[in-house]
Amino acid sequence: MRMCHQLRDSPAPRSARPEPVTVRRAEIRRIGDNRNMNFYNPSAARTTLVVPPVHERQLPAKSQETTATNPWPLALLAQNLKNYVDKVPELWVEAQVASLNGRGGNVFMELKDVQEDFSFTLALFGRAGSGLAADVTVGSRIVTRAKPSLWKNGKLSLIGKEVYAVGTGNLHEQLQRLREQLAAEGLFADARKKPLPMLPNRVGLITGRDSDAEKDVIRNASLRWPGVSFEVRNTRVQGEGAAQEVIAALAELDAHPEVDVIVIARGGGSFEDLLPFSEESLIRAVAAAVTPVVSAIGHEADSPILDAVADLRASTPTDAGKRIVPDISEEAARIAEARARLDRAVLGYVGMQMSYIAQLRSRPVFTHPDSALLMRADEVNRLRERALRATEHRIERESGTLEHTIARVRSLSPAQTLSRGYSIVQNSAGAIVRDASVLHEGEQITVRAATGSAQATVTSTNPSNIS
Repeated sequence: MRMCHQLRDSPAPRSARPEPVTVRRAEIRRIGDNRNMNFYNPSAARTTLVVPPVHERQLPAKSQETTATNPWPLALLAQNLKNYVDKVPELWVEAQVASLNGRGGNVFMELKDVQEDFSFTLALFGRAGSGLAADVTVGSRIVTRAKPSLWKNGKLSLIGKEVYAVGTGNLHEQLQRLREQLAAEGLFADARKKPLPMLPNRVGLITGRDSDAEKDVIRNASLRWPGVSFEVRNTRVQGEGAAQEVIAALAELDAHPEVDVIVIARGGGSFEDLLPFSEESLIRAVAAAVTPVVSAIGHEADSPILDAVADLRASTPTDAGKRIVPDISEEAARIAEARARLDRAVLGYVGMQMSYIAQLRSRPVFTHPDSALLMRADEVNRLRERALRATEHRIERESGTLEHTIARVRSLSPAQTLSRGYSIVQNSAGAIVRDASVLHEGEQITVRAATGSAQATVTSTNPSNIS
């Protein structure tokens, strides 16, 4: 690394500087003295620089010998740097794991200094990667035996041979303590999480400018519900000041009257890149928000503290786009199914009632309503016949009784008695004489026979009817 700085900072010897360069600098100074010139045009200030092809010139052996007309090819510089880096022996390095990924049996780590803001990539190939201990995780403090290596893309990294976990990194410990503190305050409790609206009027989106996360959220939400509208706030999503910008955007969207849900999205990154989403100020701002907040940070394996306090944690921005709005095809299918169920229910009820009505109509009382009348008519006729018979019988019986009574009456009538030779004697007062002793001699009496009557005078009376 010291050699790299020397190559970049050390000036070339005065003898190696070509004269055309001196001329160009003089021309530049003269142009800069012109008060009417407000900008610097390199193409106008420089003369044409002719650099022969590589195969036509003798390349300098040292970096100090390079000139504008005889430079090193980039590949030669890279090869020389690689040769220098390859001379660096293996060494033991202490760091903390900021991110860890495995591909095809190889493991790639992003290492961060325990105290300072320096990071490096560590690659473990073959047996070193497959034999990595399980306690080496993101946030772990490790010691590794590694060798610096320069890749063809110009990236300097470490090739690890051995890795040992020796504790927990400072950052990881701080985040864990913060997570436990906020959990103890109840900021992660399910009871305080707000449900998302079924169909938000407007979706607030906080994400990086022109990021894939923004495109994923909008694209997937629009595919599920074409009428969804977004209120986008582009902020920094990593580095210094990112958390403050997210907090400001969150406060603005939370106060927006039409925003019903807020999505904070980022397309993944290393452990270090996601640190802004674990800052305490942002976590407390999300907890205090009135509008439901959806966390869509990174991938499934990424889990900043924001995921725990958010009302809904989406594994990816794509997942967030699918969960904040319903699927129009699914809703249309549900509506069609509900309509079909209603149709079946109504038709079933109507059919049941029609069957009940048909059953009622099939009863004899409805099919032949006159049958009851006919039955009653027959009963009336029977009663009439019974009454007639009873009346006739009563009449016959009473007629016989009457005839008998008449016969008795007739047999007991005075006229009948008189017709048998008897007569009725009445005194002068008209009273019937039942005792001859009440009569007096010379008294006028009336004697009534069956036919006619006679006046007589009592000449004598006898106390007995026996003479």
